Amino acid sequence: MNQTLKSQHPNNPDNVHHPCFSHIYHSKIFRIHLPVALKCNIKCKFCDRKVGVHYHSTRPGVSKQIMSPKEALKLTDKYLLEEDYKEVVVGIAGPGEALYNKETFETLELINAKHPDAQLCVCTNGLLLTKYSRRLFNLGVKYITITINAVSPIIGKNIYSHINYNKKKIRGYEGAKILIENQITGVKQCSELGMLVKVNSVLIPKVNDFHIFEITKKIKEAGAYIHNVMPLIPLSELSHVQPPTCDLLRDVRNQCESILPQFRLCKQCRADACSIPGLE
Repeated sequence: MNQTLKSQHPNNPDNVHHPCFSHIYHSKIFRIHLPVALKCNIKCKFCDRKVGVHYHSTRPGVSKQIMSPKEALKLTDKYLLEEDYKEVVVGIAGPGEALYNKETFETLELINAKHPDAQLCVCTNGLLLTKYSRRLFNLGVKYITITINAVSPIIGKNIYSHINYNKKKIRGYEGAKILIENQITGVKQCSELGMLVKVNSVLIPKVNDFHIFEITKKIKEAGAYIHNVMPLIPLSELSHVQPPTCDLLRDVRNQCESILPQFRLCKQCRADACSIPGLE
């Protein structure tokens, strides 16, 4: 891993300059999400993606519109060249799966060509990360966020309805098994390339709440930098599930922090968010 990045820690003053990787910079650094990725290749049972001006929910998978790569570059130009922000992180976080959309790579190519020093970030479910980790690195991506909700297919099959992989829809245990294997390998590949890896895990009571600690151990072994345990937002097939209590969320994070640093300020923001997260 890049030694400059590896030596940095969330509680050190010389911290990673990313508002979603650092408690210190959460209220200091502007981030923009470019909603260029419409399609998704997995179906999470808690996910309900929405695109349109009438959707005002502040949560992942929601965007006012889908931008073209050229529109995304224009917005990036605005915040990197015109607005008076000292530091800006430029990310792609959906509203679908970033690596399942060619527009993601077209956008990264445009930005990297014009702004080679841009702080680029990509959020992914990890299914295609083993295929594209090197390409992301070559395009200047410095930060990767992977959502991993289980490291056992027995649990994963209760979280994912299916995956679309190699032109096949794969359900249940087998789909979860492929996804998890690719996710963990992807964490390792990205870390070894020198990108900083954050893993997001959705805490789902009675589904994976007892399993989050196992995720932490596995991702630490693979080279993850920080872990972000997020509360379930009950939607879609899991709309009947109560979100975790604050006490449960705190206890799980505290347990996991004995293994890997925990990010505790996540806003679970939209795919088109443009702001300083800690000031929202």
